Amino acid sequence: MIERRAHLDSRAVTLLLGCCLLWGLQQIVVKATLPLMPPIAQAALRSGVAALLVWAWASWRGIPLFSRDGTAGPGLLAGALFAAEFVCIYIGLGHTAASRLVVLLYLSPFVVAAGMPFISASERLSPRQMMGLGLGFLAVVLAFSEGFSGAAAPAGSTQWLGDALAVLAALLWGATTLAIRATRLSTASPEKTLFYQLAVSGVVLTVLSPLTGESWAFDWTATLWASMFFQAVVVAFASYLVWFWLIRHYPATRLASFTFLTPLFGLLMGWLLLGEAITLRLALALCGVAVGIWLVNRR
Repeated sequence: MIERRAHLDSRAVTLLLGCCLLWGLQQIVVKATLPLMPPIAQAALRSGVAALLVWAWASWRGIPLFSRDGTAGPGLLAGALFAAEFVCIYIGLGHTAASRLVVLLYLSPFVVAAGMPFISASERLSPRQMMGLGLGFLAVVLAFSEGFSGAAAPAGSTQWLGDALAVLAALLWGATTLAIRATRLSTASPEKTLFYQLAVSGVVLTVLSPLTGESWAFDWTATLWASMFFQAVVVAFASYLVWFWLIRHYPATRLASFTFLTPLFGLLMGWLLLGEAITLRLALALCGVAVGIWLVNRR
């Protein structure tokens, strides 16, 4: 029997902080790797390697991934949405700052909060949650508007395109979550749900990459090896398994309240590692997103 705890202990907080740091750092690593490997190829290898690791983990743990339980159709849908999301993220990073993208990407929790009442009547939003939802959307509008004016968007910049792809990725991420909650996938094991997303997206992205003209003639430097290890093994495999373990043992609402740290870490890492500017408008947007997520996750 799984032991569930009512509150977050020091171990849970440490693991949560580690996951949020990794998720915020991921976009920084992807952007830094773009000169070494094209965007869709990166995403394809990330998903493919992580899918193989999830399959090996599930086999070792005796978790069935291929049993007939009515999840094939929803699994293909979730995988296709997941693939589209990462196409937007990886291509978007070629047009906008990683720190901006990670803030805009966290429109997703608000998309889920807005959509869940249509799936479950018990998920209706309270006035406080509605306030958080509105604040989050206003924050994203504030950050997005900077892509058309100001020092963050010099003449001829395509930053607006990267920002738009980030917002689209957030919508797709939210749609993936809603698809999982509304279908038979909601009763599947976390490992099977993750495997669907990684395996389907790995196949789709591997086919899509050469169709867009990307070359797979990579120069496998130590930097590229380290980047792909981080993206596939550390983030897409290990951190997600840690997250699923946390969900099994601790209250989901308390865990979700920590997710506002991810865009904060992303913003700081973009500044520290890539020298990206932190503008006043972006900082205000981050505060709005963080407070909005906190309000949405309160009952």
